[in-house]
Amino acid sequence: MERMRSVFGKAILCALVFAAGILAARPLLSQKKPANGISEDKGKFDITLQGQTVGTEDFSITRDGDQWVARGTTEFKGEKGTNRVIGELRLNASGAPLHYVWSTQGDKKASSTTEFDGLTAKVFLDVGRKDPYEQDFKFASPVVVLDNNLYDQYEILAEVYDWTAGGPQNFALLTPQEQSPGMITAESQGPAMLDGVRYDKLAVHTPGLEITLYLGSAHRLIRLSVPSSKAEVRRQ
Repeated sequence: MERMRSVFGKAILCALVFAAGILAARPLLSQKKPANGISEDKGKFDITLQGQTVGTEDFSITRDGDQWVARGTTEFKGEKGTNRVIGELRLNASGAPLHYVWSTQGDKKASSTTEFDGLTAKVFLDVGRKDPYEQDFKFASPVVVLDNNLYDQYEILAEVYDWTAGGPQNFALLTPQEQSPGMITAESQGPAMLDGVRYDKLAVHTPGLEITLYLGSAHRLIRLSVPSSKAEVRRQ
C-alpha cells in the first residue's frame, strides 16, 4: 500500500515540497444540479498543514456543451518564489474523464497530457527531454483523476459517487503527475455537523489512509481533511 499512500499523501503533503518546509464556508451560489450529478462551481481553497497555511487553489467547474471542464491553479510560496500547479480536466456528461492536462511553474517545470478512451489512458509526460515519456494504462472499473495538489478533482469524485445507491463504491484511480494508477473506495457516512453547519460526509480511503470530504449543497466540496497528517483544505 506504499504506492497508494504516496498517491493520497502527496495530494496533501507535497505542499511541503513546493513550500520548501514552509473558515468557515461562505454561502454558495444557488444553481440547479443536473441529473448527471455535476454542477457548475467556482471558488478558492486554503491549504493548511498542522494549522499553517501552505497554499491556495483557485478553481472552476463549468459546462462546455455536453461536456464538463474542471480547472484548478494551486500556488505555494517557497524559498525560491511562487510555485504553481495548473490542471484542466475535461469530462463527458456522466463525469468520465476524456482529456487532462497539467503543468508546473516555478523552480521545477514539467507538463503532461492524458487522453482517455473508456477504460484506457495514454499519458505523455514532458520533463524537458527531447521526446516526452509515454505510458499506457488499462483499468477494470470507472476511472477518476485525483492529481497532486488539485483538490477540485475531489469535488468531481463526490459528484460521480452514486448517492442514491450509497455504500462503498470502488473506482480506478489515476494520478498523472506520478503516472501512478491505483484503486480507491468512496463511501457516504451520512450527514455530519461541523462548526454548527450540516454537511454530507464522504470517506475516501485505502487500507492505509483515509480522507474525509465535507460537502455542501449540490455536493460542493467545503472541507477536506486527512486526520493522520493534520492536513486540511477549506473553501474560503
